[in-house]
Amino acid sequence: MKKYELKKHLHECLRREVMMSDKPFSWARTIHKAIKCPERRFNFWWRIVSFLYKNDSKLLKKLARRINRKLIQKYHTEIQPGTAIGPGLTVSHFLSVVINECTVIGCNFKIRQNSTIGISGRPGCATPARIIIGDNVEVGAGTCIIGDALIIGSNVTIGAMSFINKDIPGNSVVYTEKSLIIRTR
Repeated sequence: MKKYELKKHLHECLRREVMMSDKPFSWARTIHKAIKCPERRFNFWWRIVSFLYKNDSKLLKKLARRINRKLIQKYHTEIQPGTAIGPGLTVSHFLSVVINECTVIGCNFKIRQNSTIGISGRPGCATPARIIIGDNVEVGAGTCIIGDALIIGSNVTIGAMSFINKDIPGNSVVYTEKSLIIRTR
């Protein structure tokens, strides 16, 4: 991405996630909301991290990694700096959320606590390790999405405690069926 496109993306993400307004982007309003509304601070800082990391400067990448480590310590949420996420990111509960940087996520993505999105890391994988997630996707609590070349379409809802290792077509509701067996003695 070019520097202008990165800056435009940063402004749009901050406008939608931190300002939460249809008004034009402004640093003053964004910083005011980041200070006033603690639930928006993670998005503010992670978007800054992502912007710094995607620049060509080694110094900015190092700064981005350092800020991201602080975010991980404070929020217990690890979204790697190289992850591409469209505007509208929502993390419902900041607890044990992990997203690998080989993930490309569309707009209006919502993820809940104890969820992981990552590559399997199998040696000798023929395809490039990438997980592509479309727009308007919701991931339920305790979900694990693991694969090397997964595509999850747009408008998908993934139920809580699901294990996903196959492609999911758009406009779907997906969950891993569970059964509870109680035996009395």
